[in-house]
Amino acid sequence: MAYSYNKLWKLLIDKSMNKVNLRDKAGLSTTTLARLGKNEVVSLDALGKICRVLECNIGDIIDYIDDSK
Repeated sequence: MAYSYNKLWKLLIDKSMNKVNLRDKAGLSTTTLARLGKNEVVSLDALGKICRVLECNIGDIIDYIDDSK
């Protein structure tokens, strides 16, 4: 399974926010932010915190990519 957080980075640009602002406002660790940057799995709790800060739904920040094909 693979995930893409490209929607998240685009949303941050739209909201004039950088990764450090997001980390601080959502209370994320630097490790979580690094995992997001590498399109790695992060906890649902972390995704929920991001959605709360950005006032969006999970589908607005993440895509599932079926890499089994």
